[in-house]
Amino acid sequence: MQYPFWELTTYGGGFFIALIAVVHVYVAHFAVGGGLFLPLFESMAYKRDSEPLLAYVKSHTRFFLLLTMVFGGMTGVGIWYTISVLAPQATSTLIHTFVFGWATEWVCFLVEIVALLIYYYRFGKMSRASHLVVGWIYFVAAWLSLFLINGIIGFMLTPGGWLEGGGFWAAFFNPSFWPSLFFRTFMAFMIAGLFGFLTAHRIEDREARETVFRSCALWVSVSIVLAMLSGWWYCSVFPPEAAHRLALRAARITDFYRLIPIFAAGLFVLGAVMMVRLPRGARIALSLILFMLGFGFIGSFEFLREAGRKPYVIHGYMYSNQILPSEVEALDRDGLLATAKWVRPNLLQDGHRVEAGQKLFQLQCSGCHSIGGPMNDIMPLTEKYPVIGMDAKLSGMGTLSPMMPPFVGTPDERMALAEYIVNELHGGKPGNRVFEDVDLPVDIPPFNADTDEYVLLAWNNLGMHCISDSYSEWVLLPPANDIYAQLIRRGDTPQVITQGVTLHYHVQEGFERPAERCLFWKHVKSIFGAQPPDNVGLCGNGLAGEMHLQKEMKSFEASLIPVEPYPEGGGFNPFPIFTVEARDAETGRVLAVTKTVAPTSTEMGCKNCHGGPWAVDDLAGISQPTGRDVLKSHDRLSNTELVKAAQSGKPMLCQSCHPDPVLGAEGQPELLNLPAAIHGFHANFLSGRESEACAYCHPNRPDGPTKCLRGLHASANIGCVRCHGTLEDHALSLLKHEKEKGKPGADRLMLHLKPRMADSVNAINPRLPWMQEPDCRTCHVDPDETPDAFEASAFNVWTADGGQLYRNSPDRTGSMMCIACHNSPHANYPAVNKYGADRDNIGPLQYQGNNRSIGADDNCGVCHFGPVTWDAHHRGRVVPGGGAGEQ
Repeated sequence: MQYPFWELTTYGGGFFIALIAVVHVYVAHFAVGGGLFLPLFESMAYKRDSEPLLAYVKSHTRFFLLLTMVFGGMTGVGIWYTISVLAPQATSTLIHTFVFGWATEWVCFLVEIVALLIYYYRFGKMSRASHLVVGWIYFVAAWLSLFLINGIIGFMLTPGGWLEGGGFWAAFFNPSFWPSLFFRTFMAFMIAGLFGFLTAHRIEDREARETVFRSCALWVSVSIVLAMLSGWWYCSVFPPEAAHRLALRAARITDFYRLIPIFAAGLFVLGAVMMVRLPRGARIALSLILFMLGFGFIGSFEFLREAGRKPYVIHGYMYSNQILPSEVEALDRDGLLATAKWVRPNLLQDGHRVEAGQKLFQLQCSGCHSIGGPMNDIMPLTEKYPVIGMDAKLSGMGTLSPMMPPFVGTPDERMALAEYIVNELHGGKPGNRVFEDVDLPVDIPPFNADTDEYVLLAWNNLGMHCISDSYSEWVLLPPANDIYAQLIRRGDTPQVITQGVTLHYHVQEGFERPAERCLFWKHVKSIFGAQPPDNVGLCGNGLAGEMHLQKEMKSFEASLIPVEPYPEGGGFNPFPIFTVEARDAETGRVLAVTKTVAPTSTEMGCKNCHGGPWAVDDLAGISQPTGRDVLKSHDRLSNTELVKAAQSGKPMLCQSCHPDPVLGAEGQPELLNLPAAIHGFHANFLSGRESEACAYCHPNRPDGPTKCLRGLHASANIGCVRCHGTLEDHALSLLKHEKEKGKPGADRLMLHLKPRMADSVNAINPRLPWMQEPDCRTCHVDPDETPDAFEASAFNVWTADGGQLYRNSPDRTGSMMCIACHNSPHANYPAVNKYGADRDNIGPLQYQGNNRSIGADDNCGVCHFGPVTWDAHHRGRVVPGGGAGEQ
């Protein structure tokens, strides 16, 4: 950051560079091609002894001189001025690298000026042979100017060996030098023909006029074919990463890709049509059309050439914001503002965050983006983001978006820039509403330890079932909660009862009819291919019904219950309570009753980056604008047509393409499984963070309405990272599994992810999501010891398969489920709930009067009648004998 530069806000983003450069390039190519046009047509006039044709050449020379020397010279100076104030660091590099080249080019330009002036002012005043020699001198000097400038321009895209320490010649004769030289030479000839059309209509002699039109038509038609062929050669020498960027064909690049062959075809066809005798007026109209097609052709090419350089201004050496990749590490450590010599020091330290954000925008954004202007307007590109989403977007620049350089600077500088864009440029966006905890009443079912014969334990198998309720757009997870229960007959040797009983469940009042408050049943046929009745889930279970025996787990289960967190009368409650009853199968007598929450939340944070409001009470739910923007992003990045499908009433199930073990979805096997794709993608935008990165998407904001991590680990301040790893590590474990299966998409997402909880990517163990999770016994090695709350970490040690998951694991006896006594993952007893401190602790409160795990604090009497002198439930302890049985 040695040089200050000119920020033009509305007309920033290289607008003036692009405008002046394209006009100048068009005229400059005419200066080269026209240099051949003049002596050839003069020779033709002499051979045909045609005075009208000779008069045309002289008249065309005057037009040529005024346009190329006067106007072209002005635009050339304009380019130097604009690049020096808008891209000073890059301009300095070009000057210092090509001093000899610039000096030589200026000599050639001086020869051009002198030769052209002599050629025009001595027209008819010197011998024909001498005059033609002057014309040829001009052409040679003009073409040598192209030769020299071509090397410098090509260097910016393909610096080649110069990057490895090569000098002037390595930079000049770079890999694209020769194909670019041929391409530009043929393009110059074509443009000379186009300008010939413009002036030919003034020839009064019909035959001379026809000669010029036909000759120019031949020039244009042949030249455009040769230009396209050499253009193909030119593209073949692009650096692989530049070719990849252009192959993405995103945003405006797609338009220019489509336009180039259209312009070329138009030039060839209409150029050939000019060979036919046409009315003078038609020729004039076609000449103007061909002139505009030529301008569009060269302008589109120059845009794609510039796009191929992105995110660099000099490929591989200098980013488009004038920062060198070699400087990034130091600038990230020390801060960008501290290195800019023209920025007031200590802006952030002194609290001047707005000014700091403005300077950071000038340094990192204004080189490419305008503010409300016609060139790369930053406003529509950032309109949807709140501050945390803008910060995430900046964090991910230069990773999965190859057109953008990375953000350079400290995290605090990045946040200052995000605040400036959102709060200053857009006038601010409201943050997430802070949820005030409520204490909803919970009726604890009665239990008499002296007389009751049974204990009924119920639980949800997930600590939180997240629902993506963007049903009109796409679905990630439908409403589908699972309730489990075990019935234990108390005694000296308690028994798990699975025969001769029936278990029933029903949801609390106000949650029985979710179809009245959500669109799932309206779109379920399109998404899942089935049409269950309203308020009935995909497995046929409703909000009340009979549970089914799960023999392997010795438990009863009601699966895929379609409960939603929206009670009648409005509001949001992600913890509806289910009542479970056990009855004698023959008599119908109630044996035991208990209650449990079925945690289910739609507080998924897509809006944090995709815009739109929360759908319900400004607290939760994916609104239609948010869901639609997710599809737009997917379409843009993956060349899909999901928006079109949603608009036609066909929302998409994500797992219809991406495999996913949680739904048993095979999808398209060559694609990344859904958790790997989602976490791998978003990790590139949320790196460098701790557990807060998880809360950006999952319903776990400390000030949010759900707080899904609410169990004992949360109370001990053990967040997501200690089990699952930072988001980078978590994503790498998923992506490594997919990479080992040969899926190419994994490498792209892994490229910029650096592990933080392992020494290297190789040290991270791959895992299959949902089936391989952190193992409790990694920290809880000895049941008699409490793991170190500050040091213990379960990351990188995964269960072997789904059967070893905590939620599927039985105790030592093989009869009692661990989860029955300890409660759901993320909500292990004692859990603290935002909707009532003990809303998650109904079981232990019912049976032992405290919120600890069932049987804790010497409460073995919950199930055991006699004294218990050993622990038959936990692995790792010596067990003399005994334990729970089964009937």
